[in-house]
Amino acid sequence: MIVIIGAILGAAGGSMIAWRRKGKLADILLYAFVYGLIFALAGLFLTLILHRASV
Repeated sequence: MIVIIGAILGAAGGSMIAWRRKGKLADILLYAFVYGLIFALAGLFLTLILHRASV
């Protein structure tokens, strides 16, 4: 669940950053993909840490 939320928030944030920098559609999609990927990976690690700490 944390991974999905991270991916969605990362994609939204990345697209907003590219849009504010007056990027074209390809730039906006690229930023959304990369930020979504980074935030999903961070969410994955956070999920693993939380699960390991609860045991």
